[in-house]
Amino acid sequence: MTAPIRRHLLTDQAADLLRSRIESGEWEVGAKLPGETTLAAELGVGRSTVREAVRMLAGFGMLESRQGAGVFLRRSLPRQDWDRVLRTEEILHVVEVRNTVEIDAARLAASRRDDHDLAELRRTLDARSAASGAGAAEFVDADIALHRAVVVAAHNPVLTELFETFVPRLRDAMRDLMAVLDLTAHSAPDADDHRLLVEAIADGDAEAAVRVSAGHLGGMLVRLRRL
Repeated sequence: MTAPIRRHLLTDQAADLLRSRIESGEWEVGAKLPGETTLAAELGVGRSTVREAVRMLAGFGMLESRQGAGVFLRRSLPRQDWDRVLRTEEILHVVEVRNTVEIDAARLAASRRDDHDLAELRRTLDARSAASGAGAAEFVDADIALHRAVVVAAHNPVLTELFETFVPRLRDAMRDLMAVLDLTAHSAPDADDHRLLVEAIADGDAEAAVRVSAGHLGGMLVRLRRL
């Protein structure tokens, strides 16, 4: 009776370790995981335990075993996971705050931006595009830098201070958002929206800036509420 219990506990522990590495962003969605021998050495278990742990996470919809190809990451979170529900709710709250802050910032930026602001907006837009070849964390930081440039271009110190205090919460939520929506940095999510936002601000078109910003954030809310 003892041996099977120990084996099952070991499988659970291996699955938990593997899941922690997945949720930390060690592998992008769609990436191939290391082979059984490598994972067994890294996790300190046997190959059979790795196979069982992979089978468990495949049952959660996180991994996919492809015959002759290996094991691939399908999603960063289990299907129908309560943690996922809570994280999605947290992201919704953050995006709602972004609606309050960033749409008005876009409107003000279109009216108040100067040459320095425009240079920074274009620089951060290019940096966001370049970060699409990096990991999720780097891409999120590049995305936030662009939105920070929009807020700064509004030339309202209180609005800028409010945004800066919000950044740590925003960073965590946006990383979770990419996992929840199964987005990857390589897809450069919403690249057109960000380009159009910078163009509207550069043109001094406050109406267009508001429309693009509201459409981008509103679309994000719609996708989250469908989960």
